[in-house]
Amino acid sequence: MFATALRNNKEVDSIPKDLFGAIEAIKQELNAVILAHYYQEADIQDIADYIGDSLGLSQKAASTDADVIVFAGVHFMAETAKILNPEKLVLLPDLDAGCSLADSCPPAEFAAFKAAHPGHLVVSYINCSAEIKAMSDIICTSSNSVKIVNQIPPDQPIIFAPDKNLGRYVMEQTGRDLLLWEGSCIVHETFSEKKIVQLQIQHPEAEVIAHPECETSVLRHAQYIGSTTALLKYCQSSSSQEFIVATEPGIIYQMEKEAPAKSFIPAPPEANCACNECPHMRLNTLEKLYLAMKNRRPEITMAEDIRVAALRPIQRMLELS
Repeated sequence: MFATALRNNKEVDSIPKDLFGAIEAIKQELNAVILAHYYQEADIQDIADYIGDSLGLSQKAASTDADVIVFAGVHFMAETAKILNPEKLVLLPDLDAGCSLADSCPPAEFAAFKAAHPGHLVVSYINCSAEIKAMSDIICTSSNSVKIVNQIPPDQPIIFAPDKNLGRYVMEQTGRDLLLWEGSCIVHETFSEKKIVQLQIQHPEAEVIAHPECETSVLRHAQYIGSTTALLKYCQSSSSQEFIVATEPGIIYQMEKEAPAKSFIPAPPEANCACNECPHMRLNTLEKLYLAMKNRRPEITMAEDIRVAALRPIQRMLELS
């Protein structure tokens, strides 16, 4: 697997000292664009042409005129770029950069679940595999999920997959009764309600801001709930000077850049660990990104029938957004 690439001495020896300069040179040679999620390490965010959340990255992938898309994120994100750009070369720095939420929804099991509930419209969160997208009617993101569900006729039964926490949040916001797939993100389920309350006592002026993938016990303490991009914008516009941030802490790098006079405290996990950092996102490194561009691999590929079937609900999302 490519995850072991840096253990190869020849590969290590070939990595230049000025990685930023080398990546920029290869990018021009390939006519490439580098897309990075907010949860990537700081160096990758700095080298990226565009930084965003799932919706923004999807829209950028759909509109780019680059010949090569280098996706510094996780597998389902790079898959989405390939679904939207079948003629382009799509690279992922580390093929092992998966997603616990996507993995929690195996295609065969979901197919059986869908078959057991005929007549339901399937709305799937974009954090799912191409196979799940292909079985869906509409894709959504954390930033547009409420808007999309509100546009569906009230008498239409809905399956919402794969994130049960986002699904519950959408139910609360829309008043709709959704049939939820029981999937979740290991990062957003790791936050400790008790420790967040303790932080609120220590920082009484701090606002708690949270991603809707968090559990209800965490969301009920939040003064603001939104996607990563929404959280970033809220920090800039809010009059508060301190924030307790209940999402993957990679976003704090951008928060500190956009609002340098403010303080950002990562919400702590239950255990004494770095469990609030996504282990899959952190598999990508600047060195692996360079090697991916240099070697033109790992490349994201998929069967054309899956790609075409997965494209339709993504296009529907973009229309409704």
